[in-house]
Amino acid sequence: MSGPVSAIRGSGEFFAFCLDTLRGLGRRPVQVREFVQQAWFISSVSILPAALVSIPFGAVIALQLGSLVRQLGAQSFTGAASVLAVVREAGPIVTALIIAGAGGSAICADLGARKIREELDAMQVLGIDPIHRLVVPRVLASMLVAVLLNGLVSVVGVTGGYAFNVVLQGGTPGAYVASFQALGQLPDLLVGEVKALLFGATAALVACYKGMTAKGGPKGVGDAVNQSVVITFMLLFALNFVVTAGYFQVVPQKGS
Repeated sequence: MSGPVSAIRGSGEFFAFCLDTLRGLGRRPVQVREFVQQAWFISSVSILPAALVSIPFGAVIALQLGSLVRQLGAQSFTGAASVLAVVREAGPIVTALIIAGAGGSAICADLGARKIREELDAMQVLGIDPIHRLVVPRVLASMLVAVLLNGLVSVVGVTGGYAFNVVLQGGTPGAYVASFQALGQLPDLLVGEVKALLFGATAALVACYKGMTAKGGPKGVGDAVNQSVVITFMLLFALNFVVTAGYFQVVPQKGS
């Protein structure tokens, strides 16, 4: 019974940690310097990998959907299917995976090292709230970078998909763009940005929580980093399903 009980206790502690972080968002003073430093760090380690990953991601989506719609006799809708898949799903997912794998692991390692060196305990003794001082700026920075990075990933992914469809599959550039204009709508872009915002917050919260609860010296910090990445991936896919299902229930789709 220790396994289920420990999991339930950990879930409750993480939920309380999220509530404390949410409460710390409105507290003053605002840690502007820490926020800027973390935003710059997360973006510096995420931009290049995200751009490189989004190119084959968009290309694979374009190739797979191009082959499928050709079999169905709907080649004119290749552009709409490819672009909507990248903007709605692939862009936020790639952004979240990169931020969790690169930025989140670094955040977890940093806070875990502070924990085992008892720096966090020293801050509490001095009357400094570690959540307000360290966690809140990192969560806000991760959310901002995720939203901006999602735009970059979407642009690069759509461009890669367009190039591969036109060059390798003999698609028509005009039909590719026209089909997306016929079926795409502004909420498709907005839901992608909302997903990126939520995914960025989730990745940062999990990384901060696992880092601040690390135990067992350097090995414990390494284990916390691995756990934070795995847990973040699981939460991201579950959260993505919930947001996508809610989006299709609330927003009417063109052509339906």
